[in-house]
Amino acid sequence: MNTATTRPPLATAMPPGSPRVLWKVYLAFLVPMIFSNILQALSGTVNNIYLGQMLGVSAIASVSAFFPVLFLLISFMIGLGSGAAVLIGQAWGAREIDRVRAIAGTTLMAGLCAGLAVALFGGTFTEIMLRALGTPADILPGATAYARIMLIAAPFIFIFLLVTSMLRGVGDTRTPLKTLLISTAIGLLVTPALIQGWAGLPRMGVTSGAYAAAVSFVSALGWTVWHLRRTKHALAPNAAFMKHLWIDRSILKKVLFVGLPTALSMITTSIAEIAVLFLVNRHGSQATAAYGAVNQIVSYVQFPAISIAITASILGAQAIGAGRGQTLGQIARTGILMNLVLTGSLVLLGYLFSRSIIGLFITDAAVVETAQTLLHIMLWSSVIMGMSMVLSGLMRASGTVFVPTGIAMFCIACVEIPVAWFLNNRWGLNGIWVAYPVAFLSMLALQTTYYRLVWRKQPIRRL
Repeated sequence: MNTATTRPPLATAMPPGSPRVLWKVYLAFLVPMIFSNILQALSGTVNNIYLGQMLGVSAIASVSAFFPVLFLLISFMIGLGSGAAVLIGQAWGAREIDRVRAIAGTTLMAGLCAGLAVALFGGTFTEIMLRALGTPADILPGATAYARIMLIAAPFIFIFLLVTSMLRGVGDTRTPLKTLLISTAIGLLVTPALIQGWAGLPRMGVTSGAYAAAVSFVSALGWTVWHLRRTKHALAPNAAFMKHLWIDRSILKKVLFVGLPTALSMITTSIAEIAVLFLVNRHGSQATAAYGAVNQIVSYVQFPAISIAITASILGAQAIGAGRGQTLGQIARTGILMNLVLTGSLVLLGYLFSRSIIGLFITDAAVVETAQTLLHIMLWSSVIMGMSMVLSGLMRASGTVFVPTGIAMFCIACVEIPVAWFLNNRWGLNGIWVAYPVAFLSMLALQTTYYRLVWRKQPIRRL
């Protein structure tokens, strides 16, 4: 290995069976990652606050109408990044730097090709997709304009997601944090500048947030390239890395083996959200706005849970690569306990200050009341979701992907959607939100059963 390459400390250097050290390792990963995830969503949240406060409910409804579509289109990329992070984590734990670069190069090229395809076809058929969703007619023009810009920017968004994911695979959570700080700061400035036409800029209305997001992603990626080269990072785009910047079919096959099930799970989730949005849209544009506000708040509450699950997966992959499979059980237990403490604390704050938080996004009193009710119905289940994600993330780190993914897909497709449709007919809008905790409880029960009765008894092998 090139001694000039910066190498974050291996998580697997901890002594086996040392819970105190493991907590410190978790926190070293988690703190930057939680802030990174918050910042990654903050630009979108700030855009929604600007739009809701400056342009009204119809503007935030226009953006909310596109959210499930965007989630659907980037689901494959999230899965690709997840698969790459597992393989990179195992190679990093085994100290195979050339393989780390080869995995990263293949993944980036695959992501770029996918992004170009989304930009071409998604940008062309934007309005057709939104019409098929039943987007209310009064917000369709704004939703279409916003969505088209975001779709055309897909190559930059995809690369952005992959880079941050792969950096975490080598144990580097600080660089993604700095990258997202830059992205967020640019978004905070550009969005209101385009809404109000500062310094002679054109007033872009509801599309201001989309343009700001595109500018922030491109700028942050440029800084990341410079930073990685300056610090001689293991994933710096230098001569040693560039020779791996092509698609190696054998590597891509392994990335897809781990990542595609995750992508399918994400796609199932996004389809479920589209089905939920279809039901919500039938209640009018105010319900759509409430849906958007609740999603924003829940996403922040769930960030610790998501970050803990990612950390469990990375620590598990590095432990397997370094031959420390005996630490996997402690990794799982620590992740679940941290989820109870961190996610549970945010859930409590969400209930205590729900009205004030919703008021950041919505000014209409009736919509605030609706959103608060919906939030109270399902917010607590974020803790349940986090516990399930820790177990599935750890199992995926060992290459066991199909059963955890199948469980997640089953609970979303065969529990959440049917329950939402059934209870919508019984209880209206509130009934739709009851489906979330029902699905999360089912998922935790099934993941725990498989983890305890099957996975723990299997030999752990490196991919």
